[in-house]
Amino acid sequence: MKKDELAKLQAYLRKTFGAPKLEVRPQPKKEDMAEVFIGGEFVATLYRELDEGEVSYQFQMAILEMDLEEA
Repeated sequence: MKKDELAKLQAYLRKTFGAPKLEVRPQPKKEDMAEVFIGGEFVATLYRELDEGEVSYQFQMAILEMDLEEA
């Protein structure tokens, strides 16, 4: 993904989740993927999808059962 695309996604996710420390970073080995961090901690992946000329993004976050116990 390009820098301007990552910046737009980061701004959108910060606003949506109310998380000013959220960062969207490129995944160096894959052009259609980025990683999402909050406070320096990895939390999710973002995938860019192109289907019939339309671009969409898939936000994928895994939540471990042990993480729920700490909440």
